[in-house]
Amino acid sequence: MPVLPIIDALVFLGWSSVMVAFILKAIDISTAYRPHIFGLTAHDFLWASGISILFALALAARTWVKANEPRMVRERWRRLQEEPESFNGWNGEQVRVGDEARATAHHALEASAATTVRTPVSTV
Repeated sequence: MPVLPIIDALVFLGWSSVMVAFILKAIDISTAYRPHIFGLTAHDFLWASGISILFALALAARTWVKANEPRMVRERWRRLQEEPESFNGWNGEQVRVGDEARATAHHALEASAATTVRTPVSTV
């Protein structure tokens, strides 16, 4: 089932709700009449527009990820086949065991010596 018409309908619903809310609020401010459409105020229409636009965004993102997933998996598998020793850990990180992990953490937590800032010298 194509997803693009659903996304378009949700975006249209969201922006239409914003326009209806704007018109209702303009009537509310300019007159003594408090307009309601099926019991919904301008505030309710703004909520509906936000929800529908966010749902359309989530649906579009999910569709994009699903469409690009085979390519990403294929590239990761190819890199894994080329360099299997570099993909031992989670998310492509090398595995650190025992003393090596402690030494790395200790080195990162130590305060480093004072550093100097070098700026380029202009010869104009």
